[in-house]
Amino acid sequence: MKTKSFVIIGGDKRQLFAANAMRDEGFKIYVCGFDKPCGDFGFENLPLERAVPPADCVVLPIPLTKDGENINAPFSSVPIKIDDELARMFLGKRVFCSMKSRLLSISPLWEQTRLYDYFAREEFAVENAVPSAEGAIEVAMREYEGTIHGSKCLVAGFGRIGKVLSKMLDGLGAKVVVAARKKQDLSMIYALGYESVDMKELCTLKGIDLVFNTVPSLIFGAHTLAVAYKGSIVIDLASAPGGVDFDGARRLGIKTVHALSLPGKVAPKTSGEIIKNTIFNMLEED
Repeated sequence: MKTKSFVIIGGDKRQLFAANAMRDEGFKIYVCGFDKPCGDFGFENLPLERAVPPADCVVLPIPLTKDGENINAPFSSVPIKIDDELARMFLGKRVFCSMKSRLLSISPLWEQTRLYDYFAREEFAVENAVPSAEGAIEVAMREYEGTIHGSKCLVAGFGRIGKVLSKMLDGLGAKVVVAARKKQDLSMIYALGYESVDMKELCTLKGIDLVFNTVPSLIFGAHTLAVAYKGSIVIDLASAPGGVDFDGARRLGIKTVHALSLPGKVAPKTSGEIIKNTIFNMLEED
């Protein structure tokens, strides 16, 4: 690769672990948005005007923004605004980001920037399924008063995370029920030895101890929760707003956890290395 340097702007510890992995492979690293204590990574935090110009590539965080106006930078005491000035600063550089469409909607200047959405890459999503599933199980162990072994667990959705999570729960000795819509998924679920249920039949299940939702649309409405899940703990892994009626669950007295950004919370080192590997793949293809 012709690239020799990266600037990491904002984000959580997984961005710093990504920076660390890049540095270990001989790249020059600049960081911005990390003036608050966040561990001893040995990087000097620089202002934008010093960090961006010498770098060949820019790496923005996951999620890109939480308020729609500033870069997501929890370790920065100074907001980093997503404005035309920032876009101009990035012109001529490769910019690796999540939420690419969000950037493009903010200003036409971003269309002149070489944007690459690493969050949308298949290898990124597949590899991140592992820390997401491990994080979900950690949440379950913390919230559930029984053991995973012997518990009856429902996994809603048989995508990347659903597949990995079902296997892990089965390995821990749980009785695994997996809900899906597609007939081929239901057949595969059965072939793997799990109990399968059509998503339209969620109201028919009984005795579920733990619910893990991976579907990013409302499938656990108040009626479904009231009929079948009053004694369950519901862990929603889907992106906001999630797949659970949280207000309805609260009125029913059902414990819920909206477990977002688990890879960055439970396995920032591994997640950072996945970010680095994905970006390097994109550079090699470019």
